[in-house]
Amino acid sequence: MKLLSILLLCIALSLAGCSGPPVFVSTDLSSVDWGKDFSLTDHNGKPTRLADFRGKVVVLFFGYTQCPDVCPTTLANLRETMKLLGDDARRVQVLFVTVDPARDTPALLAQYVPAFDPSFLGLYADEKGIAALAKEFKVFYAKQPGSTPGNYNIDHSTGSYAFDPQGRLRLLVRHGESPGNLAGDLKLLLAGK
Repeated sequence: MKLLSILLLCIALSLAGCSGPPVFVSTDLSSVDWGKDFSLTDHNGKPTRLADFRGKVVVLFFGYTQCPDVCPTTLANLRETMKLLGDDARRVQVLFVTVDPARDTPALLAQYVPAFDPSFLGLYADEKGIAALAKEFKVFYAKQPGSTPGNYNIDHSTGSYAFDPQGRLRLLVRHGESPGNLAGDLKLLLAGK
């Protein structure tokens, strides 16, 4: 009888663990009171808001097309993440917001962003709109002068944001996170965790 009691206790404890909060690899931002929405234009010229993607997990990344390392690496990792998601990738939208609207024209964004995955969208606004959005999302960016006025780099935050299908900001994904770990986090969001 004592063995049966111990066995039942072990089963109860293991089941209790199943109902706990999800364990994300990325930083959980569920309780923050910022990063609630955006109003931009996509690289096809269509006005775009977060609500347009209701029902999908959204991954939002701030960068620029002439970025030498962080941006292409992040977009390549997101492409690999989408492959790992398989059919679930149809329920995920990757959005790339330019922090360099002076050089990142809609035509350039339309070439650059979908080259990583045809479903990815490039988003833009004017300088003032980007500055306001960066402030809302706690994103740092600063222009670093180059050898000529048009030849410059931009230092910027390197994390990506993930929203759940209800449009709530949930995760900060660190730069360099493995596609496997990110796919696991996105699957939890897709499952309503």
